[in-house]
Amino acid sequence: MVMGKERNKARRITAAPSVGGQLRDRRDERAPWQLALCGDLTDRQADLIGQLTEVAPHSRGILYFDSCGGSVYTGLALATLIRTRGLKTTGVVIGECSSAALLPFAACSRRFVTHQSTLLFHPMRWQSEEDVRLEEATEWARHFQQLESRLDDLLARMLPLPPETLKLWTRPGRFVTGPELAESGTASLFDPFDNFDSWKTIRAG
Repeated sequence: MVMGKERNKARRITAAPSVGGQLRDRRDERAPWQLALCGDLTDRQADLIGQLTEVAPHSRGILYFDSCGGSVYTGLALATLIRTRGLKTTGVVIGECSSAALLPFAACSRRFVTHQSTLLFHPMRWQSEEDVRLEEATEWARHFQQLESRLDDLLARMLPLPPETLKLWTRPGRFVTGPELAESGTASLFDPFDNFDSWKTIRAG
């Protein structure tokens, strides 16, 4: 049996679950949760959506990006979930953030890139491994044309970025470097290889 101050002390050091099922000390509850968005987002859709729903609404977290993209629907779902749950996310591009991965990155309230970061902007692509009838292909083309226009507007609004700049980057497609994105004012540039206090910068806010 634990009595008095010893009991209170025991309560303070009990562990609490964090993203990924790992345990952390309750004394560190104010530390932001961390989650990596890497690889093809479509392949990890269920895990990523599950992890973003496990964290508390309106909580602070850090999303690390190293993704070539994936299904535009997956990117849109992640961005919608971030905004719907009011998550105060900091997006950090540690490698690549391209295609559909740009949507959850844009949904972050704070964005960071390095000198080595790469972001590919390109028009939406549709591909199917199944045979489709002409009528179906025509409907897919109509739908994707409308969806592409709406998502371009959404991406420009979230970043925020002038629509004409986004159009120049997207058509026919362009690799944008970290410094270029920072110069546009949509992200902050940091150097983790020279600045050993980068974590303090990323974690702040």
